[in-house]
Amino acid sequence: MRQESFEFLKSLMEVPSPSGFEQPVQRIVRERMKPVADEIRSDVHGNVVAVLNPQGKPRIMLAGHCDQIGMMVRYITDEGYVHFATIGGIDAAVLPGSRLTVHTAKGPVVGVVGRKPVHLMPPDERGKGHIEIKDLWLDLGAKDRKAAEKRIAIGDPITFTLGMEVLQKEVVASPGFDDKIGSFVVMEALRLLKRRKFPAAVLAVSTVQEELGLRGARTSCFGLDPQVGVAVDVTHASDYPGADKKITGDIALGKGPVIEIGPNINPMVSKLLLDTARAKKVPHQIAGAPGATGTDANAMQISRAGVAAGLVSVPNRYMHTPVEIVHLKDLENAAKLLAEVICKIGPDTDFIPH
Repeated sequence: MRQESFEFLKSLMEVPSPSGFEQPVQRIVRERMKPVADEIRSDVHGNVVAVLNPQGKPRIMLAGHCDQIGMMVRYITDEGYVHFATIGGIDAAVLPGSRLTVHTAKGPVVGVVGRKPVHLMPPDERGKGHIEIKDLWLDLGAKDRKAAEKRIAIGDPITFTLGMEVLQKEVVASPGFDDKIGSFVVMEALRLLKRRKFPAAVLAVSTVQEELGLRGARTSCFGLDPQVGVAVDVTHASDYPGADKKITGDIALGKGPVIEIGPNINPMVSKLLLDTARAKKVPHQIAGAPGATGTDANAMQISRAGVAAGLVSVPNRYMHTPVEIVHLKDLENAAKLLAEVICKIGPDTDFIPH
């Protein structure tokens, strides 16, 4: 990956963006796209829209959500321990022993999720598989509630400790790849299109609050009124021990972005994605999506009178944990595929299924 793009990705991964608190990452997106986009704007919901060729036809929306799962301060005990609720879906089993960061108006505050040591557990409690969020707490090292309240406040968002690590060559790990890489990919596609000629208006949207019900895609798509929409999200890789390919399909890191096929996807869009990937020799994989996907594509498809929707996914190991893993080549190829597809779409391109 080119160094400038890598630094852009790294900057996205190292700022907090729990659903409803995406402003830090959106500031980075706006700044990065200033030299690229013909127009940049934000809406009341917090979505950022970067536009190329605004008067073109048809209108094509690219959507990648920038929000990540997180937590929120709900209660501080008299002893200074913090109880929290989740923002989005988090498996409580990954939390004990984790380092978390509370993002306050005064700056970040680090804490750890404590749990009773195994030595002190009765036999019937050891190895207990089920853990509930309400039984966990965040330890800030505060001596009491007053000391804790000097540093944090009720309603402050919490994330896993942020940071992107290179594991080997182009394999990287970080919390929040779901789905800040979606925002990254759609903005990279816009960069690739900057010096190319194409008839369409391209609206690359860094959407918000996907983890809470596709909210940013719903509002931005309604406002932008595109004829075509392609979402970029992550999907479950199945190349690790214990993964069940009968459920996820055969999806591996480094083999290219995944082109989804199913009722959430306009068949003409999926065919165009597949034909373009083959013609341009873009590495890719195929997955069946037999129902409504839990992605921005679902919101776009049913906006207004309907949008010709597509979905391109990036393989991701260990989704919704502090150690999500992706391959940088998959991100690059996803952006390349989107750019090539857009150059093939004109005012007369027919997306009505026949």
